[in-house]
Amino acid sequence: MRRRQLMLGATGVLAAALAGCSTPAVTDYASERPLLDLREYFNGRLDAHGLFTDRSGKVVKRFTVVMDCRWDGPNGVLDEAFTYSDGTTQRRIWRLTDLGDGRFDGRADDVVGEARGQQSGNAFSWRYVLSLPVDGKTVEVDMDDWMYRMDHRVMLNRAAMSKWGVHLGDATLSFFKRGA
Repeated sequence: MRRRQLMLGATGVLAAALAGCSTPAVTDYASERPLLDLREYFNGRLDAHGLFTDRSGKVVKRFTVVMDCRWDGPNGVLDEAFTYSDGTTQRRIWRLTDLGDGRFDGRADDVVGEARGQQSGNAFSWRYVLSLPVDGKTVEVDMDDWMYRMDHRVMLNRAAMSKWGVHLGDATLSFFKRGA
């Protein structure tokens, strides 16, 4: 009897822990405004400011990004030029495909496989594996990437980075659409 109670208690604790680990669904934001139309927002030139924090919240690197974005039908290109606080630079070119119904796929040279995303309301969420240079090596990390449109010009972005389910840190960005 005592063993059964312990097992039931352990099962309850495990279920509660797993429930605490769940993430919101992008559809939770369906009624949020202003609506995010990824193709409309990521079109033209944008600027972004961001930072990387480690798992304790300490800022480990700051950066700026200039983005040139364009669409040809359902296919988009987001050309990102990063400048980091240590003086290094990086370029990432995203190739996006609008699959309809708010769904998008994306590819970039440092993305392993394909990024898959969904937009709803003012939010966009996508997940992908990113190859990051760390101390002279390349490390593949899981990205849980969320964007929230704030107004016609501003969008906020938070991407949680993890490896083997362990949270490594976050990337936080603010995008500013030029000429909006």
